[in-house]
Amino acid sequence: MGFAEAVRACFSKYVTFSGRASRSEFWWFAVFVFATSIVLSIVDSILFGETVVTETGFSAQTNTAILSGLFFLAVFLPYLSVAVRRLHDTDRSGWWYWIALVPIVGTILLIVWFATKGTDGGNRFGGNDTGDDDDLTAQSSVPTVDRD
Repeated sequence: MGFAEAVRACFSKYVTFSGRASRSEFWWFAVFVFATSIVLSIVDSILFGETVVTETGFSAQTNTAILSGLFFLAVFLPYLSVAVRRLHDTDRSGWWYWIALVPIVGTILLIVWFATKGTDGGNRFGGNDTGDDDDLTAQSSVPTVDRD
């Protein structure tokens, strides 16, 4: 699954917490959210912020993060739902997402689980229709040669 396809899939499954999400779907959407947040933070600083120039450089800050705040509201539920579906792909309940509340260890554990290959075949959360890029045997179109 490519970047645009992953973003489109996450927004089309806006609040779908059932089913499974491939690693590529989750990570491409995470890159989209991270990169867009940085760009919107810069735009917020330019439009609504205050820039201070000193001899050693400059600093920019804003107390009015309008665009970043609106973007956060728009992607909060899709990001949460794709994270839950990613946990489902590794055969874990979506409730495990709450482990992120444990400082440092919880976040590290979630990152490891998000990066782990999903279960082959079906699991209790659905069939293997995630289109995971790592399942090359299922996607292979190389014919086999019979040597009798």
